[in-house]
Amino acid sequence: MSFLDHARSRLEEHLPGLDKELADVGLMELEQPGSGALSMFRAAGGPGLLVPGDYQGLGASLVDAVHVQRAIGARSPSLAIATAMHHFSVASLVELAARNDGMEWAMLEAIATNRWLLSSAFAEGRSGAHILSPTMRGEPVGDGLRVNGSKKPCSLTWSMDLLSASVAVPGDDGVDHLAVILVPASTPGIERRPFWQTAVLAAAESDEVVLHDVHVPEALVYRPTPGVAMDPVHVRGLTSFNLLIAASYVGIASGLAERVLHAERAGATERALLAVELESATGALAHVAATVDAGGDLEADLSQALYARYAAERAVERAAMAAAALTGGMAFIGSGEIAYLLAASRALAFHPPSFGSAAGSLAAHLAGAELVL
Repeated sequence: MSFLDHARSRLEEHLPGLDKELADVGLMELEQPGSGALSMFRAAGGPGLLVPGDYQGLGASLVDAVHVQRAIGARSPSLAIATAMHHFSVASLVELAARNDGMEWAMLEAIATNRWLLSSAFAEGRSGAHILSPTMRGEPVGDGLRVNGSKKPCSLTWSMDLLSASVAVPGDDGVDHLAVILVPASTPGIERRPFWQTAVLAAAESDEVVLHDVHVPEALVYRPTPGVAMDPVHVRGLTSFNLLIAASYVGIASGLAERVLHAERAGATERALLAVELESATGALAHVAATVDAGGDLEADLSQALYARYAAERAVERAAMAAAALTGGMAFIGSGEIAYLLAASRALAFHPPSFGSAAGSLAAHLAGAELVL
């Protein structure tokens, strides 16, 4: 089996034809805003990948999603990053549907059957911020919340059908409490603005979303369990996010390594070492995903996902740097792809929780404390 064959077979199984479509377009064109990559993903049924079959989705396992994200990342880094954020919101919604008797099931069915994309307006891009840290405020009204604020960058700004976001809501105790909202992107008061300035990952549509007195019905507001440091719905979402975002970047580095393997310019030892780095990182992510699929302990799953994500982060850094060097100076000069993939591969460090922000919590957890991010 050739390098990336397993990941691409999982992608072909769940989203037939997508890999070929992406390959036919090519990397640099796919990475341009408005390239059509998100439309290809939507047409292939990608929005329903993690939606259970009971809700008309594809019902893919988290293990398969890890491999799917790796395969997509090797073809189009921007598409992998954008869809990882979508899957994060879907995974949270699936966990919520399993615990509640509300309208979550209807949203999941709509996502799968209508092929809707969910943006995730959480803490991306804010140094040192928890991924769920609110950037918007919600004022209680009779039948829900009136929400104001801005989120930049916000994934899938221009292609989103639904917006999921964290909101700070003042409580009766005078303290702000976290809530998560889910609203149609066509809701009056939602404005979209350009924000992303770099060409790297520009096709992920990470621009700005501004809410002006947006009314969110109470049925579309999720309020975490009071007094619980790490709400189960958030824990499940964070676990899935860390595995899938890491797999996406392993895919980016794999796309770079694949160019070295096909060129056969480097020696056998150097080429094999690239595979050692990236296959072992994928194996670690898939192992944790299998534990999650089997219904493991929520807190243990999250800690293991973080370990695997940070290990993958280091493996991606080493493999991408080595692969770029092995392509040779003329290849670097002659094609923008090498420099692009190298730059894109480093962005995993920017996704919260960063290792620096989580290290203290992980160290305390290893000594027996509850894991609180």
